[in-house]
Amino acid sequence: MQPKPSIVHLPVYQPGKPIEDVKRELGLDKVIKLASNENPFGCSPKAKEAIIRELDQLSLYPDGAAISLTEEVAKRNGVRPDQIIFGCGSDEVIEMIAKAFFLPGDETVMATHTFSQYRHNAEVEGAVIVEAEMKDGTHDLDAMLAKVTDKTKIVWICNPNNPTGTMLPHQTVADFLNKISAEILVVLDEAYIEYVTAPDFPNGLELLKQHKNLILLRTFSKIYGLAALRIGYGIGHPDIIKLVAQVRPPFNTTRTAQAAALAAIQDVEFVARCREANAEGIQYLTGEFDRMGLRHFPAHGNFIMVEVGRPSKDVFDALLRKGYIIRAGHALGFPTSIRVTVGSREQNEGFIAALSEVLAQSAVEA
Repeated sequence: MQPKPSIVHLPVYQPGKPIEDVKRELGLDKVIKLASNENPFGCSPKAKEAIIRELDQLSLYPDGAAISLTEEVAKRNGVRPDQIIFGCGSDEVIEMIAKAFFLPGDETVMATHTFSQYRHNAEVEGAVIVEAEMKDGTHDLDAMLAKVTDKTKIVWICNPNNPTGTMLPHQTVADFLNKISAEILVVLDEAYIEYVTAPDFPNGLELLKQHKNLILLRTFSKIYGLAALRIGYGIGHPDIIKLVAQVRPPFNTTRTAQAAALAAIQDVEFVARCREANAEGIQYLTGEFDRMGLRHFPAHGNFIMVEVGRPSKDVFDALLRKGYIIRAGHALGFPTSIRVTVGSREQNEGFIAALSEVLAQSAVEA
């Protein structure tokens, strides 16, 4: 049997190390995971109640069109229902976009250090990856525009960017959209939008009114705390959404995910509390990094990329032995940095204490 040639050498996505595995391997009773940008405060109690109400309906297929959830998301974003498509996480929306638009040999432009699933899904479809160097951990849209050719099909912009946490302001994105050909699809991934507090963050919904070739990506995995249920969505022009929907699998979001997402998006108080706690966590962690003399990128999501001045794998392993799972930067293109999710106050303080011990020990050993 012969597989697609484009997939043979593709790396398999490596998620953050599971808590139970670490407990078992290292004999630890308590492990804190700050690796996958999950919400340390869980999800809205209203979402849990919605899930429980669905348990008697598990023998029934979900609403394939997610009508109720679509209508609510459309209302809250000021768009029409036919401008929205749901996926099994925003990951699946990325996959569907790639399937819908790429032919082998098409080119796609992205930043050198950004969310890996853009590259992965483009390569599955045989597209040619064209990368533009970042500037201070941030997308350089001028450099990306210079990489565009008549073969370019899609440009990917992750804002705030994963893994660096940096942000592009509104005018920079607006200028880019005004310059790029309307024949090229621009994907603006806003997975962390609910965490952003910066006043000049792009208003993607306003930009969408002006640019038919733009699609926004959102998710319920981050601030809404529904990562386990895998549900995300895209917002775009009806013509674009219709094309993406052509490759959407049937029943690709579950009854429980739809119900929980509907309840979660209505609980604005929970989201506001999580946003405030995250902002406080960023302030605390960056203050501690500054005190320790560690450089870090500006953080606009719920994670921070920090330079530790040592091989990231060594720091990862040492923190693991202390019961803290973080993301080692060597797998993300930053060999002497780590990415840490903002946790609760207690988790953040414990992490800083552990990191201080690890760095002090490695300095002695050096």
